[in-house]
Amino acid sequence: MEQKLRLLRSEEQNQSVWTRNEKRTWFLTLIVGTCMLYSTRTSMPLLLPSVAAEQKWSKTDSGTVLSAFFWGYTLTQVLGGYFSDKYGGEEVILLSAIGWSLITFWMPNIISLSNAFGVDYAIGFIVIIRILNGALQGLHFPAMSSLTSRNLSPSERTSFFSILTSGSAIGTLLTGSFGSLLLDYFGWSVAFRVIGFFGLIWTLVLRYHTMATEKHRIVTLDQPNRYFGGGASYTGDTVPWLKFFRKSSFWACVLTHACEMNCFFVLLSWLPTYFHENYPNAKGWLVNMVPWATIPFFTYFAKWLTDKMVARKASLTRIRKIIESLCFLTQNCALFIMCHTNSYPIALICMSIITGASGFHNSSCTINPQDLAPNHSGSVFGLMNTFGAVPGFLGVYLAGHILELTSSWAAVFHTSIAINTIGWLIFAFFASAEPISV
Repeated sequence: MEQKLRLLRSEEQNQSVWTRNEKRTWFLTLIVGTCMLYSTRTSMPLLLPSVAAEQKWSKTDSGTVLSAFFWGYTLTQVLGGYFSDKYGGEEVILLSAIGWSLITFWMPNIISLSNAFGVDYAIGFIVIIRILNGALQGLHFPAMSSLTSRNLSPSERTSFFSILTSGSAIGTLLTGSFGSLLLDYFGWSVAFRVIGFFGLIWTLVLRYHTMATEKHRIVTLDQPNRYFGGGASYTGDTVPWLKFFRKSSFWACVLTHACEMNCFFVLLSWLPTYFHENYPNAKGWLVNMVPWATIPFFTYFAKWLTDKMVARKASLTRIRKIIESLCFLTQNCALFIMCHTNSYPIALICMSIITGASGFHNSSCTINPQDLAPNHSGSVFGLMNTFGAVPGFLGVYLAGHILELTSSWAAVFHTSIAINTIGWLIFAFFASAEPISV
């Protein structure tokens, strides 16, 4: 009898809750949402030079406005995962999306209103709004991790979630191309309005889809009355943090993510400055678009490679380690070349490889919370992303401090290589895809 019960549990855990049609619909909905998330996120960095010139902001003011986003982004990761695991990821995604879309749409009004507070308080007011924007956007990925973990079988989660994360590159490209055109022809105010409007349109689509999705009740042996699907109610089990904290595989996931995000955020923030200082005649649109266009290709290659290894019955732990190793080794090789080249084409190719290799990370470590804690993946992902957001202000600041002291980009790249190597060794020795027993 006990063996039969275990078999039933195993079969249920390996079944997808979403139907094929629901998977397709949710995939399209969520990848567009991730695209809009990053489109609104990168709107301020793109439009800031024009805003700063008009508002007469100093470099310190501009840097403060940009970095404020990451303070808010760090604050809500764990809360986003917890509420998603408890109430449903789709509801958290919807509510947060309404917030960050409206902030982007109203940003021209916010900047105009800030002038009423006087010079001393104008930047402070905008910083508060930017922190709120970061806090709202910090809810998205933990909620999406929770939603996909609870509605997909383990064999489907890797490819599904990793491809969803490629929407971030599409959103960055959208802002870099379409946003640049809006800026050139209509000004920064219109660019904010249009990008925010697209975000609001997506929230309406998400709300319609959430209401229209058929609700599925799953009655399991150990969790009766548990719902899945759009608009579902989730169990409110307490997250067993103490058990997670005692596991080396948990910390391997968290610390490795922080190491990789250091490299990603340093490039995201300093890449335009690097090319402007070293290759002043380089075309801006190439620098702002080409490196980010490679992420989807690396992500799809990682998915293909993962599927091949799964078909050959390789263990999931081994697959995760191989894919993550490809991420760090590829980035480190390209970073090393960056330290010793004076060629613009080679530098652009290397930067494209470094950013693209983050697609390997999205198919390994980023998926790992769903392996370790399928019933609490949103909460675990939130904590992992909290650590990952710290380099958004510390790592970027350290890179600027190194440049100020040494004026050496090679020193910045060597620092990233060292941090990458630490993350790679931690994941290679301690990572696991086995669920943590709770």
